[in-house]
This record gives sequence, structure tokens and C-alpha cells, in this order.
Amino acid sequence: MKILLVEDDFQVCSFINKGLTENGFEVSVAMTGDTGLQIAKQSNFDLIILDIMLPDMSGLDVCQQVRKINSQIPILFLTALGSAENIVLGLETGADDYLVKPFKFIELIARVKTLLRRADNHGLPKANEELYVFSDIEINDQSKIVKRNGQNISLTSTEYRLLLMFMKNATKVLSRTSILDEVWGITFDMGTNVVDVYVNYLRKKLDKYGTAKLIHTVIGMGYVLKESNENS
Repeated sequence: MKILLVEDDFQVCSFINKGLTENGFEVSVAMTGDTGLQIAKQSNFDLIILDIMLPDMSGLDVCQQVRKINSQIPILFLTALGSAENIVLGLETGADDYLVKPFKFIELIARVKTLLRRADNHGLPKANEELYVFSDIEINDQSKIVKRNGQNISLTSTEYRLLLMFMKNATKVLSRTSILDEVWGITFDMGTNVVDVYVNYLRKKLDKYGTAKLIHTVIGMGYVLKESNENS
């Protein structure tokens, strides 16, 4: 599979390129945002690894431009900015996942393989249309269309998987570990708040089209999709 790596730090770039190549991936490298954007426009890739802090243009801008020409390709952000606000800003531009520097290669390769596997599964035809409905939310898992109160909601592939997991397990409390396993395919504690960040961002998107909060925090346990007037 072909991966585009856009990273301006030579040592980090060499480290990732070497590791991915040894794992059988074909890697194209760009060390500026503009170069990466041009390569992305000229060739087809299975995944893009994109640093946010680039010398000429922000990785956020590169991601937005890529999304205009390809809404499906998985994009993994690399960032030294680990705050929730910066991460959410990255997700807002259309990224599917993020990894905070410094990181271990085993974690990077796990994220890459999970994103590629999810993208491949989404391309498989289904014999029957699968509809999931809870309250005023509806998911068509064949067309990947999400609606609330009849209005389409645009989700990244990771947000979609997260919502689908909630819909399939409505009223059940889901632990952060089980969410990591199902949505990211990661069975170990990454020591980050990735689940909380994605849940909060999904909540914001859902809240735009409805007044009732449906995803609730269960303190010390995880999250649950339910109809309730409680603030959580």
C-alpha cells in the first residue's frame, strides 16, 4: 500500500520512512506542505501521514485542501501540540486520527494498520441495507449517511465508527477501553485522552441538529447513548 508522509523534521521523517518501508509499505516523502499537497493531487495514496507544524503552510491547511479532492483517504496527524483544543482543531479539518509526538513506532504502525483496515472494510459491498435508529438519529450503514432530525451530518470515518458503536450499543455503558478496541483496534492503554476528545467533538456535531443531549458521561465508567435530560 502507498503512504504519503509529509514531515519537515529530517530525523522523524527518516525514522518513519524506514519503519514503514520495512513493514512493506511504499512511502513517498514531502518535507513541505505545498510539496505534499501537489504530490497528493498527482498520485493516489492509501493513507496520508501529515505533520501539523510545517515550514510553509499548516498541516491543517493541507488537510483541508486534500479533503476537497478526496473525502475518503485516511489522514493521520502528527502533532507536538497535545492539548484537547489543538487536537479538536485538527479533527475539524477532516483528519481521522492523531498521534502526539514523541511516539513509539509500534503505536504509529498500529494506528496506520487500523486506519487502512477500516478504510478497506468501508469499501466492501453489503447485500442488505443496514439502518440504525435511536431517538432522532439515523444511520444508513450502506450509504454511510448520518442524519439527525432529517438533516445530514458530516462525520469523519473515525467519528462515524464511534457513533455507530454507540448506536449498536444504545443504553449500554461503554468503557474507554472497549471504545479504543472497537473504534481504533487498539487493546492497550495509550495514555492519551483520544476517546474523550472524539466523544466531545462528536457531541458538538450532533448537538447542532438537536436539542436533547444523547451521549452522556458515566463518571468513572465511560459513556452511554441514552435519552435523558440530565447534564453529563
